[in-house]
Amino acid sequence: MPAALKLFAASLAVLAAAWIAEQVFVPHVVPIAFSDEPQSLWSVETAFLLRATENIAAAVAAIAVLIGAARSVQRLTRGAARH
Repeated sequence: MPAALKLFAASLAVLAAAWIAEQVFVPHVVPIAFSDEPQSLWSVETAFLLRATENIAAAVAAIAVLIGAARSVQRLTRGAARH
């Protein structure tokens, strides 16, 4: 299994785990301090941490896809140049 695919799968697992944790522990909490109704500090901080984890995992997954695509194109162009 190529490294980019392993990284992509791990990133998706972290993304899914963070999203599920956000839905279970802090549903309907906006991860910023300003809101229409008062929210406890721990829930805002937890929502912020989980949202940041989701965003980082999504970015790593996107980078893994780009690296995998670049490697595939590189292999295809090297194979075409040899023939």
